[in-house]
Formats: sequence, structure tokens, C-alpha cells
Amino acid sequence: MPTFETVRHVNHSPERMFDLVADVEKYPEFVPLCERLTVRQRRVDEAGREVLIADLTAGYGPIRETFTSMVTLDRVGLVIKVEYIDGPFRFLDNRWGFTPRVERGADVHFWISYEFRSRMLGALMGSMFDRAFRKFSEAFEQRANALYGVGA
Repeated sequence: MPTFETVRHVNHSPERMFDLVADVEKYPEFVPLCERLTVRQRRVDEAGREVLIADLTAGYGPIRETFTSMVTLDRVGLVIKVEYIDGPFRFLDNRWGFTPRVERGADVHFWISYEFRSRMLGALMGSMFDRAFRKFSEAFEQRANALYGVGA
């Protein structure tokens, strides 16, 4: 089962980075492979966290796959949890964490583990997904720099 984890040091506050990652509707503008994202449902759970049900369409060349996930936005804990519901995966689990740095800025923690349902799809898209996931944190940092300024 492919797993990828990284910590990226950024010059933006944990709260700003949380807000950027939580703004899922904007993903098609800057996230690698993300062609479309639609939020089907928004609610607040018993712990006061916002919970989204969202469909994301990823594409590369002629291949398009849409999957549904539940996204839990824990603003107090500065954690975003993504749990797979339906689509081309057998399993997908994703976590984001945002911690303040002592000097300034934040550490953005990104972790993902997944497995395609079909071996053929895994063979076709697996290495491309691996490369895209490795660029995710960088894409969010570049987006933050564009929105908030490089040293904000």
C-alpha cells in the first residue's frame, strides 16, 4: 500500500495554512491532477467540527476518476482528516496537521496512504499519483505565497 508523508516549513501561520487546505472548492485552481471538486454536503458534527462530503475528479491525459470522501475540519486542533467513501480506491486515508514554528510560520504535515481497487488502474495511475502527492505540499505553499505574500 503506497504511503507518503512530508513536513513542509512555511512562512505562514498554521491558521492561514489550515484555511487554505480547508477551502476545498478552490483545489481545481492549483492542486495537481484535481480537475473538479464538488461539495455535496456540509454539516457540523457533535464535537463542533465542520464535516464535508466531497467528490473530487482527478485526471491525467485521457484517464479521469472521481472519488468521494468525508473531510473533517478540526479548526481547534488544526487537523484535517480525509476518509475515503467511494470510487476507484480500495483504501485511501489522508491527514493534514498544522503546527506553529518557534521562530515564525508553521510546519505543514501531510500524510496519505492509498491502494487502488484495480491492479490495472494502479499500474496506469499509481506512479502518476505518487508524483502528484509529492507535489501537494509544495502546491499549497505556492498558493499561500500567492495569496498572502512570500513572507506573510
